[in-house]
Amino acid sequence: MAKLYFYYSAMNAGKSTVLLQSAHNYQERGMRVLLLTASIDDRYETGQIASRIGISAEASVFDNSTDLLALIKNDADAKKLSCILIDEAQFLTKEQVYDLSEIVDKLRIPVLAFGIRTDFQGELFEGSQALLAWADKLIELKTVCHCGSKATMVIRLNAKGIPVKEGAQVEIGGNDRYLSVCRKHFKEAVRE
Repeated sequence: MAKLYFYYSAMNAGKSTVLLQSAHNYQERGMRVLLLTASIDDRYETGQIASRIGISAEASVFDNSTDLLALIKNDADAKKLSCILIDEAQFLTKEQVYDLSEIVDKLRIPVLAFGIRTDFQGELFEGSQALLAWADKLIELKTVCHCGSKATMVIRLNAKGIPVKEGAQVEIGGNDRYLSVCRKHFKEAVRE
């Protein structure tokens, strides 16, 4: 039975690595997968899912206007599709998450979505909120704060390494701009 999975975490927990390993497992058995990533994420190159440990794969891109259900229905080889894997799933819209549930329920194709749960202000991303509500299975991937506790939050840093408290929800960046921390250290950084 196909299911909608949401793998979530703070940054640097290995989401892209797990996604790429899952894709490899399917492909190694001769199964067809579709890899999707957000067009807004251009840290490496558009249409590239890349892990910090050095593995990567080409992917189709989505943005707010992408009709995911139509994309799959119009795929000539959709019947041969064994799994859909989505990186940067926090950038999905609520409607796109609904479409993913339709793909699972009506087309019976499993969907594995990987993303960050909350932004640098501790607020849910639209895609993450919808996935937390609609996914059949929630899987937390863990990473650690500098204190050794589980990191569940993300702090945005300015060029001087000082936590940023205001700004647009989305600002693409990596270790140079974001730091994964535990809730205690998140609250301390936001209060300072």
